[in-house]
Amino acid sequence: MEKQEPPPYTEQPLPQPQPQPQPQLDSMPPPTAQAQIRFVPAQTYQPYPTGPTQPPMYPPMQQPPGSSTVVIHTTIPPRVPVGRDPTFVHCPSCQNDVVTRIETAPTSRTHLWAMMLCLVGCWPCVCVPYCMDSCKKTNHYCPVCNGYIGSRSD
Repeated sequence: MEKQEPPPYTEQPLPQPQPQPQPQLDSMPPPTAQAQIRFVPAQTYQPYPTGPTQPPMYPPMQQPPGSSTVVIHTTIPPRVPVGRDPTFVHCPSCQNDVVTRIETAPTSRTHLWAMMLCLVGCWPCVCVPYCMDSCKKTNHYCPVCNGYIGSRSD
């Protein structure tokens, strides 16, 4: 594929301005012929066509007269620090003072320990990390509303 040169520019003289009264300054030189020539590119770009446009996706919100706007601001209750054993806490969901219900769940660290035992050659001991609570994550829940309170993983 051959490399093509861009089209050349053409010279066009500027339109002649209407004579205007000038102040009596004789120190300014008259404009030269070089200053009256402007360059126009060979390619000109067409303006963006105007036409029908797409209507907005949603109609504008109009509020009936005499009504007011209500803003609802919600906050997420902070998580309570908990340990490995059931803990006496104030539930942020139901506002009751309860002793948490705990559930343990294996984590990626549990699976990693089981894989390490298998690779070392202790494959009969692979189930040990799944039986030990210290290798699992402890989730605390409220016994009244079953709301999640917090978790602990060491």
